[in-house]
Formats: sequence, structure tokens, C-alpha cells
Amino acid sequence: MFRTLPLIAGILISSHSQAATQDDAPWTFNLYFENDLFAETDQNYTNGVRVSWVSPNVESYLEDERLPSWVGELSDSLPLFDPPSSSDDPVLRNVVVTLGQQIYTPQDIDRATVDPDDRPYAGWLYGGVAYHSRTRNQMNSAVLNLGIVGPWALGEEAQDLIHDIRGFKKFNGWDNQLKNEPGIQLLYEHKNRINKGRLTPLLAYDLILHGGGSLGNVATYLNAGAELRLGWNLPQDFGTSALRSGGDNSAPGIGDGRYQRGSRNSNLGLHGFISADGRWVLRDIFLDGNTFRDSHSIDKESLVGETAIGIAALYHGWKISFARVHRSREYAGQEEGHTFGSLSLSYSY
Repeated sequence: MFRTLPLIAGILISSHSQAATQDDAPWTFNLYFENDLFAETDQNYTNGVRVSWVSPNVESYLEDERLPSWVGELSDSLPLFDPPSSSDDPVLRNVVVTLGQQIYTPQDIDRATVDPDDRPYAGWLYGGVAYHSRTRNQMNSAVLNLGIVGPWALGEEAQDLIHDIRGFKKFNGWDNQLKNEPGIQLLYEHKNRINKGRLTPLLAYDLILHGGGSLGNVATYLNAGAELRLGWNLPQDFGTSALRSGGDNSAPGIGDGRYQRGSRNSNLGLHGFISADGRWVLRDIFLDGNTFRDSHSIDKESLVGETAIGIAALYHGWKISFARVHRSREYAGQEEGHTFGSLSLSYSY
């Protein structure tokens, strides 16, 4: 996997160079970091990191010369749908390339054997391509993630490195982690801004609904939820969900304007947000275990909910956000839900 990173970086740099010579539309770099140390725990979904590059607006996924040729070839094979549009509200499109890793651990840091009442150790290392197609108040996202679950995902090495740097104890049970398995995940999500307005000349709000699902051996589920935002100069994007599908829509350079119509002309924006998401889970490899080989597994909860409350700020080409996320119980032996922090940083260049 890591041998492909220089190739991907070269493709991205080449694409950015082509874009810079053809127009002034920005590319955007995003960095997402989620960790339960923000909530003073070290278990369950314990760490997630992702970097992504968002393209400028493109007319066509197939023919835009600013995109690598493989993007067009892939987009020709994926189900991509534009939302309804009009002459004064045209469809805008972006392509997102991502690299990420997620780490899952049980509760007992000292136990070296399998705990049948707790979740498996697991790492997930992946790359992905996402396609966003949107109008002013609707957006469709199609995402393809490919990667590896198991020791090749380097979950143990990544966690040990952080624990060494911070002087923490290391988990003793990584020898029991899920076995190596290629992972594929196809996601789709629709977002719809159903309400927006102003409470005062300075304070605006909007309400964004979302619904979609995931298909693949890594995760298969249906999900739906909403996000409510309140603040000054709300950005013209679709919320501040980070590692969820479609999260890269919140880049500061995206959209047909940095701020929603009716906002004051400014390079500064600040808002708070509350979001909720519910999932009907049919498969979760991090709980169900390996697909084709025997491995540690545990009975999962079919219905999982998640809420987040946070704050986001924009300044010129920068955006930073932080949220505290609470997820309900995911498996039978889990005594209570899990809380973690989600931090994101974006820059348009």
C-alpha cells in the first residue's frame, strides 16, 4: 500500500499543476484526525486519520483535462447521479482522492488473549475516490474505498508509535487482530438543505438532512440523519461531518461561493453545529470478523446511533473544526457507548 503513495502524490501534483495553468479555481487539502484520547479513553474506535485532496469544480468527470485519466475511467463505471438543477442553480462537480487509516481495540489493554466479550483488534488502511455532484441545496456523493484489513493495515505499528511518543502503555493483544483481507466499500449519500434563514443580521442557520448507505465486505449498512448549523457567515457547503461519507464537501474552496447568499461579504466565518446519524448495520468487519477466514468476532448491535456537537471557523482559505462525538453501543458486551473527538483542518490553494 505504502509503495503506491509516491505514485498517488505524483498524480495529484500533476493534476494541480494542470489546474493552476487553466484557471484560478482552488484545490483543497483536508486533514482529519479522530481519537478517543479527547474523551480520556483508549478503546473501541480509538483512532482515525485521513488526508484528502478536493478538485476544483469540473464540468465533466469523464472529459475534464485537469483530472487524471484514471478518474474518468473509474467514473464511467460508478453510479453517478446529478441532483435536479436549473439555469440559475447549475450542477457543480468535484472529485476527491483520499488516504486513511482507522484503528479499533478492545477495552483491556493488558490482556494478551482473546476476550470473547469484547471487540477484536483491527486496523483498516485504505485509499478512496469520491464524486460530489451538487446544486445550491442538494448534493449526491458516490465513494469507492479500497484497502486492507489486518496486520498489513499497520494498526499496531501506528498505535505503538503514538503511545511511544506520548509515554503510554502499549496494548498487549495485537497478536489476536483480524487477519489480512482486502477490503472494498462502495458508499452513496444524498444531502438536502431543507431549511435556512436568518435569526439576526449576523446570525444565520440551516438544516441539512442526509441519507445513504454502504455496500462491501468492510461495512454494509443504511444510514440517515441531520445537521443543524447556527453562526456568522455560514459556508456554502453541506456540513461538517468528518470521516463519514461526503465529509470532504466542507472544504473552504468548494461551492459556487464561499458563503451562503445573504451572508455579509467577509473572509471570516464562525458557526456551531449539532449533528445526528443513525445506522441499520448488516455487516461490520470490525465486529463480525474476517469474511472468508476464521477470526475473533462478537455479536453486533444492528441499530447504532451517533451524535456530535462542535464548532467550525473559516478564515480566507482555511477552515478548522472540532466536534465531540458520542456513538451508542455497537456490540452485545459493550457496557456503554463510546465518545471521541473529531478534528479537521482544510486549506484551499
